[in-house]
Amino acid sequence: MKTVKQQSLFQITWPLFIEIALHMSLGIIATLILSYYSDSAAAAVGVSNQVLNIFIILFNITSVGATIIIGQYLGAKRVQDARQTARSAFSINLYIGLIISVLVALFGTQLLGFFSLEGKTLMYGETFLKIVGLFLFLEAISLTLGAILRSHGFTKNAMYVTLLMNFVSAFGNVIAVLGLFGIPVLGVAGVAWSIVVARTVAVVLLFFVVYRKLSLRFKLKDLIQINRRDIKSIMNIGIPSAGEGVSYQFSQLIITGFIATIGEAALSARVYVSNITMLCFLFTLAIAQGTQLLVARQVGAQQFEAAHKRALKTLKIAVFASFVSAVALASFGTSIMSLFTSSPEIIAIGVPLLWASVILEPGRAMNIVLMGTLKSAGDVRFPVAIGILSMWGIAVVLSYTLGLQFGLGLLGIWIAFSADEWFRGLFALKRWNSRKWAQYAVVKGEQHEPNERRKTSEAV
Repeated sequence: MKTVKQQSLFQITWPLFIEIALHMSLGIIATLILSYYSDSAAAAVGVSNQVLNIFIILFNITSVGATIIIGQYLGAKRVQDARQTARSAFSINLYIGLIISVLVALFGTQLLGFFSLEGKTLMYGETFLKIVGLFLFLEAISLTLGAILRSHGFTKNAMYVTLLMNFVSAFGNVIAVLGLFGIPVLGVAGVAWSIVVARTVAVVLLFFVVYRKLSLRFKLKDLIQINRRDIKSIMNIGIPSAGEGVSYQFSQLIITGFIATIGEAALSARVYVSNITMLCFLFTLAIAQGTQLLVARQVGAQQFEAAHKRALKTLKIAVFASFVSAVALASFGTSIMSLFTSSPEIIAIGVPLLWASVILEPGRAMNIVLMGTLKSAGDVRFPVAIGILSMWGIAVVLSYTLGLQFGLGLLGIWIAFSADEWFRGLFALKRWNSRKWAQYAVVKGEQHEPNERRKTSEAV
């Protein structure tokens, strides 16, 4: 059995690119299909997904921490430590997922109350949030199993699972909205249930792939006796690392509240443009994640100069790709927006935002690549500190000032987003070039496993 795959950045990245594209397309397809059903339904699902994303980031506390630690262990040739960390990560995220699923199902309506939704929009949001939220633990399991596979180099296998999950979800969405095969039109509820079924299929397949590729099984005792050292190391990395994402999602919730006061057309335009511009940073996310996997192993092997150069090469590629893709989307903005809505008002709001994204996206690319590599090197507190400062001090404050006080609407909010992304990206570049991150490596090189750790690690 080959436990760790040695691969180039391209070999790691192209499956990640397809997998991330498929994950993103889940939301884009659902939004596109629902837009034919109702603009209110599309807006409601977009807002509901923002709420769910906050909780998904909590699942990332474990999966991000596990990815970094497993990668560094593998780089240091400590395979058994990597396998034990994988078991612990699965147990931690399962418990977190079950707790959050119950909370979202019980308090979904109260969560949507922060967005001033009314009438059908509120009704659609409640329906979607309660159904998807009740089964959110499936996403927690999926994130962990996917992180384990990617850390070991099996990015292609995770991609295949996501491909099938997307097919199931998209097929279910079409049936729910169009009412094919004699099935009545189920609308938002049908879309929500198709997502649940798709995630269930993904979890079953990921368990199978993890067992086949890594011979890694999860037993009842892993749920009862979680290794304390693993909990500490995962949370030490995961909590600060995910803290940036949590801060971002909460700041976006506040900004969405601002947008809701502008009007329903602005809210719908924001949902559509956000889905469209995902295409701009799709490649960036893939190459950044691939670089993070390589950097984690290089840091674990104490190859700090190689890690530094790798990140800067990735940065140049990502900034160029995001700029070109943003220009391409803006050039065909009216046609692309027309795929989502026939409302002239929504299209008129959305097209200028696509042009504003030409400035925004290169800054976002710098932010994604360098903040990610800092985390994979173990330097996780810096991204949180800069992130909280910028997201709230720049994005939220400027969104309110430019969007509401100066009357620029969504365009003013997009300008605020650009300032936030560039501020964080430039600070990350300065930090990466300072090489201070080298002192935060979690794994300090190859060493013999402690006796107490050996006892808790299960032989392959």
